[in-house]
Order: sequence, then structure tokens, then C-alpha cells
Amino acid sequence: MEAVAKAKFLRGSARKMRLVADIVRGKDLVWATTHLKFMPQVAARRLQKILEAAAANAIAIEGTAKLKPEDLRIARLMVDGGPIARRFRAVGMGRAYRIRKRYCHVTVIVSDDDARARAEKKAEAKTHEKEVAKAARRVSRKSREA
Repeated sequence: MEAVAKAKFLRGSARKMRLVADIVRGKDLVWATTHLKFMPQVAARRLQKILEAAAANAIAIEGTAKLKPEDLRIARLMVDGGPIARRFRAVGMGRAYRIRKRYCHVTVIVSDDDARARAEKKAEAKTHEKEVAKAARRVSRKSREA
């Protein structure tokens, strides 16, 4: 199950937002929001809000009994450039310098499918480890007897 959250016309350049987005892309939602909370960038706060909105959307769709925020993973995180507002700054001798105020659009898609697959894989790995440990004990017991 996937849930989407979009934020359009966010103040700040797409380049700066992508620097933060690259850090949390593909990670667990709880891990990502925790790390974003302690990052000094302004883009981190905005991205954290969008991730929380995506989690809320997923829980609203699925229901709190079936889905918890810990089960969610960031499936896709896209940062696109938005419009550029052009302003000017008056400088000496009748000239004007251009100021560009950049905006960006962020789309977050969270999914619990990866979390379920990871949980199954973890359970399989645990059973495999137990079997390997049993086999190792049998081998060591046989070597002691011989």
C-alpha cells in the first residue's frame, strides 16, 4: 500500500532540498524523521513535515489497527524545480541587480510493502542462523566424541 504527500511552491531552491532528500531517500520513515529533526538545514524541517503528512495519509487510508509509522519506508522522494520569482535590488548609478527567489515542488511516496518484505526476510535470516548454529553444535559434539 502506498500513500502520497505533495508540497508545491516551497520557498527554497530544489538543489538545496535535494541535498537533504538524498540523505533520507529509501530509508525507514522513523529513521528519516529523527535524523531530519537534528539537521541544521531549513530544508530538513520542510521535508520532515512532508514525511509526517505522508505517514498520516497512509495511516488514514489503511487504519491505525493495520498500520504503524514504524512499518513505513520512503519508496520514492522527488524534488522538482518550481517557478522563479524575479525581484530587483536597486544599486548605485541607476542600475538594478536581479534577485531570483526560487521555489521547488516535493513529492513523497511512502510504502509498507518494503517493510513487510524486510520483516519476512529478517525472520528467514533468523531461522537460517538458528539452523547454522545447530549444525555447528552437532559438528563440535561429534569432534569431541571422536
